[in-house]
Amino acid sequence: MMGPITLGHFLSLGAILFALSVIGIFLNRRNLIVLLMAIELMLLAVNLNFVAFSHYLGDMAGQVFVFFILTVAAAESAIGLAILVVLFRNRSSIEVEELDTLKG
Repeated sequence: MMGPITLGHFLSLGAILFALSVIGIFLNRRNLIVLLMAIELMLLAVNLNFVAFSHYLGDMAGQVFVFFILTVAAAESAIGLAILVVLFRNRSSIEVEELDTLKG
């Protein structure tokens, strides 16, 4: 029989998700959409840790902070996707290596 889920389980899952997102950022330097998804996964891993500590300590401050992080992440995703659509229309590609020519 399995024991109760403890704080260590949540922190381990958060660390695994964070490590996967860092690996995704470093291994994939070509596709901008995958980079944005890896950044979102990183934010969600941090949010999981905030919620776990908030529950463990019995304080709602961590969960309120997660609400603000999710709001900023949603705005970042919307702006990032809008920029991505404009870049794809102008360049017909979303490869990161081709975007370095945008230096002004």
